[in-house]
Amino acid sequence: MSTAFDMELFLSGVLTGSHTTRQRHLRQAKAIQAAITNRWHRENPWAWQRKHLDWFLNHHVNQHAESTRYYYLLTVHLLTLRLGKSWQFNC
Repeated sequence: MSTAFDMELFLSGVLTGSHTTRQRHLRQAKAIQAAITNRWHRENPWAWQRKHLDWFLNHHVNQHAESTRYYYLLTVHLLTLRLGKSWQFNC
């Protein structure tokens, strides 16, 4: 039996800003994780590839408002920073 991946612990080293901003990033990171888990069955961000985050930005949040897409892009940037990748995304 495996334990659920702790997104808060994963992002704790790169989260900065106000409490509200940190909570928004955590909420959005958990939404990204849930979408990728449902689509590709990869629960752990260490198993994600660039295509997973690209899919999320281009297909999962494409119908949302531009400001929402921007905030998700910021969260994706934090995830890639934490993963140590140099992936670039444009929304």
